[in-house]
Amino acid sequence: MRGDAGRQTPQGAPGRVEAIHIAPVSGARMVPLHRVRATPGIGLQGDRYALRVGYYSQDRRVSRDLTLIEAEVIDDLRTGGIDLSPGETRRNVTTRGVALNDLVGRRFRIGQIECLGTRLCEPCAYLQGLVGMPVLAPLVHRGGLRADILVDGEIAVGDSIDVLDG
Repeated sequence: MRGDAGRQTPQGAPGRVEAIHIAPVSGARMVPLHRVRATPGIGLQGDRYALRVGYYSQDRRVSRDLTLIEAEVIDDLRTGGIDLSPGETRRNVTTRGVALNDLVGRRFRIGQIECLGTRLCEPCAYLQGLVGMPVLAPLVHRGGLRADILVDGEIAVGDSIDVLDG
């Protein structure tokens, strides 16, 4: 697996939104969207965590507004024999061209919305059970980013991802 080779740093060119997915309830198949409304403290309109019916909704210690994963990580999984589509990762936004781990603690914009990267979105046994593939080890420190939504608006496939600080 090639790691972070080829990914832009936050100081480089902006990344892009490659896919958007939500699930209406816990464990449901992720639904692809071209555009979605994002609300601070709530999440993405129609998503299980915005509706407070996600598997981890009762755990308020972690932000559930928005989750992101790099398309490059999904590509790496495929070369390692794990074939997941962007929606199967259970993350809301699939990005390309941005190193998400570098956004922890940083403000960034996706389309109209502003976010704050809060922590890595590490893989869990629940995810592995849903996808039915051994994703825990390959996704450690590569499972994506959790972010708080700070300014509401819409995000769409193709939107740029721009770092706002530093």
